[in-house]
Amino acid sequence: MPRIIAIANQKGGVGKTTTCVNLAASLAAMRKRVLLVDLDPQGNATMGSGIDKYGIERSIYDVLVHRAPLRQVAVATVESGFDVLPANSDLTAAEVELLEVEGRERRLRAALIEGGADYDYMLIDCPPSLNMLTLNGLVAADGVIISMQCEYFALEGLSALMDTIAGVADSVNPQLQVDGILRTMYDPRNSLTNEVSAQLHSHFGEKVYRTVIPRNIRLAEAPSYGLPALHYDKYSRGSKAYMALAGEIIRREEKRDESAPSGGARLHSNGETQ
Repeated sequence: MPRIIAIANQKGGVGKTTTCVNLAASLAAMRKRVLLVDLDPQGNATMGSGIDKYGIERSIYDVLVHRAPLRQVAVATVESGFDVLPANSDLTAAEVELLEVEGRERRLRAALIEGGADYDYMLIDCPPSLNMLTLNGLVAADGVIISMQCEYFALEGLSALMDTIAGVADSVNPQLQVDGILRTMYDPRNSLTNEVSAQLHSHFGEKVYRTVIPRNIRLAEAPSYGLPALHYDKYSRGSKAYMALAGEIIRREEKRDESAPSGGARLHSNGETQ
C-alpha cells in the first residue's frame, strides 16, 4: 500500500500547493511512484503540474461521485514523472452532492485504496478550509504534513488544525497522525520567524521537519510555466530544499517502518504522542 499524505492548513497562502507539486516532483526524481491528488476546486496544483484544468475531460469530481475509477482519471505529467488526479471548478458541485450520500467522508479513501497498487506515495492537496473535501482528504490519509509560515497568526491557526486532526483521528480515521510540520517562506533574517520557529521546536519537537523552504523567486515563477521548480530551475534554493524534504520524508518513513508497531503514535493538539 502507498503512503497517503494530506498536505493541509486551514489558512491559505502558506505554501500547501507549492509543497504538494514540488514534493511530488522530488519524490518522483528519487524513483518513487507518485500520485498528486488535487482536492482544491481552484485547481492550482493541476495547473502547476502542467495540466490544463480547462481542457480535462474528467477530474477528481468524477471519482468522488463514482462516475469513473481513479485509473481512468489520473493524468501522467510528461516532464515531472508523477501522475495527477486533476481538479477544476466542477469539484465544487461534488461537495454539495456528497452531503446527501451515506459514507460521504470515505469516498476518496475508497478510491485511493482501489488504485493504490500503482503508487508508493499519494499526496493530497487539501483546500484552505475545513469542508467536506478537506474531511475526505484527512479520512483518506495516513499522515498529515502541515505547511505553515513562521508568523504570529500561524500559531493560532495551527492549534485549531491540530484539534481538527485529532478529532478526525478519534472519530473516523484512527491511524491518522501528523507526519510533520513544514516551515515555508522561511527567512532567518526575520526575528519573528526565528521566535516562532523556536516555539514550534519547543512544542512539537521532532515533528518539525529539519528542512525549511526558503522564500525563493524561482518557486514563485515555476507554476506560471506549468512546472515544478525542480524542472524549471533545478539549481535554485527552492528546488534543492524540496529535494532535501523528500529525502527527509523517505528516511522518516524507513525509520517508522523499522521501529513502529502497526498502530503508530499519534500527535494530539497538546503536542503529546499517544
